[in-house]
Amino acid sequence: MIGNLESFQDELAASGFPPLVNKLAGAGFRGGIATCDLGPLRLVSLDTPESACVGRERDASDGEHLAVKVMTRGRTRIEQGRGDADLGPTDLVLLDPTRALRFESTAAAHVTILVPRRELRIRPAQIDRLVGRRIDGSHGPGALVSVLARESARSASAFREAEALRSAAAVVELIAVALESRLGDEQPAPDEWLRSRIVGYIETRLADPGLSPPGIAAAHHMSVRRLHKLFEDQPLTVAALIRRRRLERCRAELTGSGRTVTAVAARWGFSDPTHFSKLFKATYGYTARALVTSNRARTTRTRPAGRDKDGGDQGRHEH
Repeated sequence: MIGNLESFQDELAASGFPPLVNKLAGAGFRGGIATCDLGPLRLVSLDTPESACVGRERDASDGEHLAVKVMTRGRTRIEQGRGDADLGPTDLVLLDPTRALRFESTAAAHVTILVPRRELRIRPAQIDRLVGRRIDGSHGPGALVSVLARESARSASAFREAEALRSAAAVVELIAVALESRLGDEQPAPDEWLRSRIVGYIETRLADPGLSPPGIAAAHHMSVRRLHKLFEDQPLTVAALIRRRRLERCRAELTGSGRTVTAVAARWGFSDPTHFSKLFKATYGYTARALVTSNRARTTRTRPAGRDKDGGDQGRHEH
């Protein structure tokens, strides 16, 4: 949509953006904004005139999301944290909506992806190093994120729910790769490099029911104590990270696969259905069975209800 300054700011706030003061905006201001959701991601396409904006620091409770801004037309200079990014078409930058921000831009178009922090799994120390830093969108992982952001903003409404969740997971993974690549340019400390390698090892073996701290430590030729020390300043311990990533895989698969709760839980290393059900509800606030039922109600309304072949008694474990 195209609107004057007041309607534009209202739409921007409704989209989840922090409030900004545009020092160049006047009575003749005209801006365009379009918003769509892709799974847990929100994509906001903006078309703005020449601007000079400032945003104040906000309370941490307002920081559920991080923002990845992708330029499609024009140029923008952004200052946030220790970063000072000069962005041209295809370039991208990570922004933290809770931090003070200043930017100046020509007439420009850009797509901003609002990503839940818990999905991106970036530690505070890494955010400090990344916010406000230009990521080249012309080659490498940055180019893939740039293309996906622009294409997803145009076509997200055509996705079925299961497709949207899986596509969003792929976009988040590519964003993580692009950000890690940017960190790599700054030569991370040996512990950070090793921790990243271990996280990658965990990601590729989530379906292995034997995945555990002792096995991970042995695979990386270190003691279990050393492994735990590597993660002592992280949001999640090694065991909690494994558990959380398995739950995320289960949730994504239960939303779109048509498989039973028991089968999906077992596929991702949860051999005890009761334990899995308690963990799932404690993490997401609703049961895995409720997720499956809700999805089936939306996608298979014409199919008669019936018991699952390999999980017919599973409901008893979910309440």
